[in-house]
Amino acid sequence: MRRQVLNSYLYFFKTDNMNNLSAIGKIRKKNTAVIIILTAVVILLALLCLFVGSSRMSLTECFAALAKKGSAAKIRIIWNIRIPRLLAAVIAGAGLSLSGLIMQTSLNNSMASPSTLGVSNAAVFGANLSIIAFAGGFLSTGNNLTSYTVGANPYATSLMAFLFSTFSILLILGLCRLRSFQPGAVVLAGIAIGSVWTAATTVLQFYATDVGLSAAVIWTFGDLGRATYRTDLIMAVVVIIGTVFFTLMSWKYNALLSGDAAALSMGVNVDLLRFISMLLASVITAVCVSFLGIIGFVGIICPHVTKRLLGQDHRVTIPVSALSGSLLLLLADTLSRCLGNGSALPVGAVTSLLGAPFFLWIIFSREESHI
Repeated sequence: MRRQVLNSYLYFFKTDNMNNLSAIGKIRKKNTAVIIILTAVVILLALLCLFVGSSRMSLTECFAALAKKGSAAKIRIIWNIRIPRLLAAVIAGAGLSLSGLIMQTSLNNSMASPSTLGVSNAAVFGANLSIIAFAGGFLSTGNNLTSYTVGANPYATSLMAFLFSTFSILLILGLCRLRSFQPGAVVLAGIAIGSVWTAATTVLQFYATDVGLSAAVIWTFGDLGRATYRTDLIMAVVVIIGTVFFTLMSWKYNALLSGDAAALSMGVNVDLLRFISMLLASVITAVCVSFLGIIGFVGIICPHVTKRLLGQDHRVTIPVSALSGSLLLLLADTLSRCLGNGSALPVGAVTSLLGAPFFLWIIFSREESHI
């Protein structure tokens, strides 16, 4: 009798394990299929971006230019304008989306993103300071466009934007160390510091000349057209380093989802993980923003869609968020060139138009009503 009971327990135990293994196998196959499909879609959309533009080049001319055949002007359009542009969309989209995902996980706040933590505001101030006062020299050149062309230095502008973004996040993280990195304190500090940068930018623009003001405002438009192979390489290095680090720490982020106490019991240094993660995510954002301008909502839309469809496992959400960010920015760039009627609209405006309704949906969604 005891043997029969033991055999029955063993049977149910084996059956339960087999069912669990089968379910895990199905989930892994689904996640792998999603990653493969997203990768294929990103590649196809990137190829489509090569054929969209104001030059009205035919498919035959585009393929010929890709092979470096045909007129020199068309070869330059493909190799010096469109390819750097689509590379920037893929790299920056992945970086901004990953930054949003890591910030949301680290702070346990669905509203956390590069734009809500003041990183973008600081970049705008740094760029405005460079354009109005230093790189463009508008305080001394006035409205002389010739002097602006001689004195302007786009890399100085990007460097100033990056430095102020990095300083801003270090200031926020330093202030939050006083509160032992409470997630709510980080978000509130980001909003407060971001407001200070916005006010400083307004004061700076008030004293700018007409040329300086217009150049500073134009810089804030998220524009992939200013990308070059050099800027793409810099962004790629930073994004790849961040992606590798986030992937290696994926199990720690999964532990963090269970709460600080549970993560500590698993051996995770929660404060150190938050500090490094927030710093690296902010550096990725600062690099992308400093070269391309403000591109909003990518860090909110893509992580939320990924988590809604595939759950919270960071072993999956990290690559899928990166791919979905690239896909969104490629789609926005394609739309901006199609709707521009001869000139591309700022891609930051397109992402904001797509992201604002989504942001409102998150706020009023029943599932997110606790935010």
